[in-house]
Amino acid sequence: MAAVYKSLSKSNAQKAEEAGNSAKKNKQRVLILSSRGVTYRHRHLLNDISSMLPHGRRDVKFDSKSKLNELNELAELYNCNNVLFFEARKGKDLYLWLSKVPNGPTIKMHLQNLHTMEELHFTGNCLKGSRPILSFDATFDEQPHLRVIKELFLHTFGVPQGARKSKPFIDHIMGFSVADGKIWVRNYQISEEEGSLLKSGDDKDGSKKSKGASTKVGANTEIKLTEIGPRFVLTPIVIQEGSFGGPIIYENREFISPNQIRSDLRKAKASRHNARLEQNVERLSRKGDLGLRATGSRRASRNGFDNKSVFA
Repeated sequence: MAAVYKSLSKSNAQKAEEAGNSAKKNKQRVLILSSRGVTYRHRHLLNDISSMLPHGRRDVKFDSKSKLNELNELAELYNCNNVLFFEARKGKDLYLWLSKVPNGPTIKMHLQNLHTMEELHFTGNCLKGSRPILSFDATFDEQPHLRVIKELFLHTFGVPQGARKSKPFIDHIMGFSVADGKIWVRNYQISEEEGSLLKSGDDKDGSKKSKGASTKVGANTEIKLTEIGPRFVLTPIVIQEGSFGGPIIYENREFISPNQIRSDLRKAKASRHNARLEQNVERLSRKGDLGLRATGSRRASRNGFDNKSVFA
């Protein structure tokens, strides 16, 4: 009987292996790196994102900002098919590049409203290396360029099952929503509370105090979403057909670069200053026309210090 059971178990194991081999595996690896000139806040964001992506490969800073096509060779060297590149400009502006190596596409986005985990001081926490649930807004399916961005987000931030350094748990959600032409990224922890804890946390009126969104699952369990960070906002700029190159298939006409905004502010301040100077000149000219201003010779003659009286 034992021999029959062993033979049956071996046959079932072989069938499971064949089914596993026939199933298509999601093999995604992400190369994470930044350019020179990043600030400490940018560096902390890079550390937060790399800790959330166990299938990522962290690399040193990339020197060149003009020859980005060299990142394709670097990704092939580390056996990565996705690139997450942070480009810093002037120590103020941060741009995010997402690319699918080696055939593309490539998305360039402006990153702003950055808040890292250390800045937020949220009480939530998640297991390092756990797999996230990616939640997308319904707006991503309405426009073609948003569908491309959604697909790249799935390949980059979606941790494949059985990835290296990943844990077999799902305890946080990454939310992507579109508003005002920008993509808002949030990260929430999934926490469960039993009925005994829920009763102890109720107040006198029987209402429960909670800061995050909550959903009841069953009679004795409640699921809450607690934000843990990081949070940031992305503005799509261009989408290229190839990997860090090729023709532009989408361009955001409404995007205004931070350099242009700072230049307009300086011009506005200069125009106000010039307007004040023109008003002062007009005021002095009106006083001179009315005879209210005394010239230097007339003022000196009144005091007795003109040239004729001094050098007589």
